[in-house]
Amino acid sequence: MTAAVLAALLVAVFGTGPSLSQDGRLRAGPGEVVVPNFWDRQNSPNKPDLTGVRVIRFLTDDLYPPLHFADAEGLPAGFSVDLARAVCDVLQVACTIQVRRFDTLLDSLAESRGDVIAAAIPIREGLRQRFTVTSPYYRTPARFVARAGGDLPEPTVETLVGRTVGVVAQSAHGAYLKVMFPGAKVGTFPNLGLAQDALRDGKVDYVFADGLSMALWLNGSDAAGCCRFIGGPYTESRYFGEGVGFIIRRDDPILRQALDYGLQKVWEDGTYAELFLRYFPVSFY
Repeated sequence: MTAAVLAALLVAVFGTGPSLSQDGRLRAGPGEVVVPNFWDRQNSPNKPDLTGVRVIRFLTDDLYPPLHFADAEGLPAGFSVDLARAVCDVLQVACTIQVRRFDTLLDSLAESRGDVIAAAIPIREGLRQRFTVTSPYYRTPARFVARAGGDLPEPTVETLVGRTVGVVAQSAHGAYLKVMFPGAKVGTFPNLGLAQDALRDGKVDYVFADGLSMALWLNGSDAAGCCRFIGGPYTESRYFGEGVGFIIRRDDPILRQALDYGLQKVWEDGTYAELFLRYFPVSFY
């Protein structure tokens, strides 16, 4: 997809063209659906020689929409799956998508039952010790959510003093809140659904949680239009991770280089933005 075609798509969807922010993220109209950019044009990887590579076998699971799930016909679909297919198109290499149980993906890759994992496994030090990972193609920031129509201020160290913020118990979000916003009253909940209910019912002032989960809730019937994002995204990797990338065995550096090359190209030609807007119509950035 060319930049011109992408611009036309965004005009059709959002009534306006895209624009790039100073940090390289693409803003797609009045709804401010921000498409993240994880790539640097100045450091674009070279395409390696893939002579002899006939097929790339991707592994995923089908129980984590919108990243990877089974479509109406039972076939693998989702943002990670379609991105894998787009990268294969750039590399001009055939690819297959094999669905396996999520908890078996890493062992299946280690045992050479596939070549790449395209699933929401966070990039962490333990993962890097076993495998190699491409640059991230997806990352979920933490976000504050408040009730719509209220007069609560945007969260800062000062404005949160004495206000109640709901978090999931023993979560990274709760740990971050206690360190960075020490004056806030922390309300802990066994799960995110209960925290969301408390916010909708006015029992807490804010909820601080995973941006994608909150975006899906805000756009669903359970929220009933009660609430909205407030303040900017929080992406501190020490608390919220480095994101998600394609995972490859450490003995296959050429494949990792090829996938990094392909990811950069699908960003540059607009395919990444098209897929992002398809699967994430409510911005969580």
